[in-house]
Amino acid sequence: MAAPFVFFDVRTSDVDGSKRFFAELLGWRANGPLLTEDGAPWGGLTELAADDDRAPQWLPYAAVSDVDTAAAKAVALGGKLVRARTDLPVGSLVVVTDPGGAAMVLFQAA
Repeated sequence: MAAPFVFFDVRTSDVDGSKRFFAELLGWRANGPLLTEDGAPWGGLTELAADDDRAPQWLPYAAVSDVDTAAAKAVALGGKLVRARTDLPVGSLVVVTDPGGAAMVLFQAA
């Protein structure tokens, strides 16, 4: 069973420029740190810290039924755990990379 993507983060070094770009290109709006379309949030917009050496990126969130099991399986398959489990009011998440280094979030809804 394929895990559907349920959320996306845009991590950028220029939040204001990204807001303008996506608004003009696709009609997306920013409401604080959230990206919305027709008033419904579907993603986040995060500014990379000045000392963060990561490149700007899109970070997809995939829904999983058990975040701990999915994280362990990702590592067993050659991925890496980048961010340990974080529990939020809306659910729990971990950040992993695939063997090639591409990052994604595994997300278990509360």
